[in-house]
Amino acid sequence: MRGIDLNCLMPAMREAGAAIMQVKSAGVTAEYKSDASPVTAADHASEAILKAALETHFPNIPVISEEHADSHLLRPSDFYFLVDPLDGTREFLREDSNGNFTVNIGFVQGGMACGGLIYVPAMDWLCWTDTAFKAHQERGGQKSPLIIRDVPPSGAAALASRSHRDAMTDAFLRAENITDIVSAGSSLKFLLLAEGTADIYPRFGPTMEWDTAAGEAILRAAGGQVLASDGTPHRYGKEGWRNGPFIACADYKPSCPLPAL
Repeated sequence: MRGIDLNCLMPAMREAGAAIMQVKSAGVTAEYKSDASPVTAADHASEAILKAALETHFPNIPVISEEHADSHLLRPSDFYFLVDPLDGTREFLREDSNGNFTVNIGFVQGGMACGGLIYVPAMDWLCWTDTAFKAHQERGGQKSPLIIRDVPPSGAAALASRSHRDAMTDAFLRAENITDIVSAGSSLKFLLLAEGTADIYPRFGPTMEWDTAAGEAILRAAGGQVLASDGTPHRYGKEGWRNGPFIACADYKPSCPLPAL
């Protein structure tokens, strides 16, 4: 698979991250949208920066963004960007967020996540896919490839949502006999799989396509996969931009089926 060249968007990712951290350091409050999800000044600041960069560098590619409600009505036929200017707003609002919030730009073509950038501003950690569909990271000024790990002999480690973990997730992990479980927020979970820190991330609760597209692309480019509840590759362009249940895997092969919600 060939990927899209997203390097031109890296400065905007860092600029958006800086704007987010500036809001956090000044003290942040939230408003609440009709679906009861929070939105902050940081979401809006990041959205404006990313929107301008995408319009400059990719003026002919549609953009569906979480904070631009009108864009949710678009139905592009083949390729588009999915943007979450601040993924993990609930974590961002917590004093003990531990940096579990990200800036996401995913590129979708033919219903598949084919490119992505994620920036973790609190960690100054940037991850992206290249034109050869390989995954890379830059952290602390050091660049290196992102490659999944083999499942260690001691057993698999799982990631679970820090704010949205549910009983179904716990039941699935018990059925898989996985006891090493780490809680994390936002698309950071995809990066932890891609860098070889963990092996599986099951998600049964609601997510939107802009939550997952960038992370899925990076994970796939690092050698992993994301499966829908029927065991087929996870796809994009669904009604309302809503994901169903999925399981993101590094080298791990689940033995239990996913429930269809």
